[in-house]
Amino acid sequence: MYKRQIIEVVELLKAVIFGFMQGVTEWLPVSSTGHMILLNEFLPLYQSEEFLELFFVVIQFGSILAVPLLFWKRMVPCAVRGGFRLKPDILLLWGKITVACIPAGVAALLWNDEINDLFYHPHVVVIMLIVVGVLFLVVETRKREPSVHTVAELTWRAAWWIGCFQMIAAIFPGTSRSGATIIGALMIGVSRTVAAEFTFIMAFPVMLGASLFKLVQFGWEWTWVEAVILVTGMIAAFLVSLLVIQGLMNFIKGHSFKIFGWYRIGLGIVMALYILV
Repeated sequence: MYKRQIIEVVELLKAVIFGFMQGVTEWLPVSSTGHMILLNEFLPLYQSEEFLELFFVVIQFGSILAVPLLFWKRMVPCAVRGGFRLKPDILLLWGKITVACIPAGVAALLWNDEINDLFYHPHVVVIMLIVVGVLFLVVETRKREPSVHTVAELTWRAAWWIGCFQMIAAIFPGTSRSGATIIGALMIGVSRTVAAEFTFIMAFPVMLGASLFKLVQFGWEWTWVEAVILVTGMIAAFLVSLLVIQGLMNFIKGHSFKIFGWYRIGLGIVMALYILV
């Protein structure tokens, strides 16, 4: 009896650690998938394979709840101050976000199972960690002044191209959704702060949809332990995400993304050595 209770407490503590890792790596362009794979190797959750597949996706729901809390005024297309008033600029923003979500959404709906079978392997994660890390170094080394300094200046075409980069992340694990979209935005002349802000807001519908899809697939037959583990991980991811998003937005005002490029390359090498050994 006591042994079982101890095991359940340990599993909850692991869920907190996974939530912390998710909350940090979801927003930094370093690949949450790569980190979760490594963490699960050294600190595995002893739950069913079906639940773990659900857990590693739906825990992101905790992370995305931080986005509307931090960007509420930039996300809500209406205001109530002396009456109902639409905000056309925010309606345009959501239109562009919708356009940006189309490529990844189509790929996920049409080829989700094929993508999982072909690419969701540690070797692919290693390759994409290093490749995207190198791309960060290359893009940030170029001496090019951004032409887009506010989210409102983003064109529909720019939103589409950013969405195409997000599709790459949806196909190849280890790419990092935020990493891919930020690189894509930087390459077409978007400033770092606008690239990060658009990426964070765009994450809300993407990750919400992915979480709901996994919940529907899994069904609603939960054990109480599974439910508590999932909720615990989500709460931890939410609290950490609040700090990480604000910290990253402040950091990139005076720094480039090069440090994340070097970190990704280093992590990729560590994972490669781990796999080979």
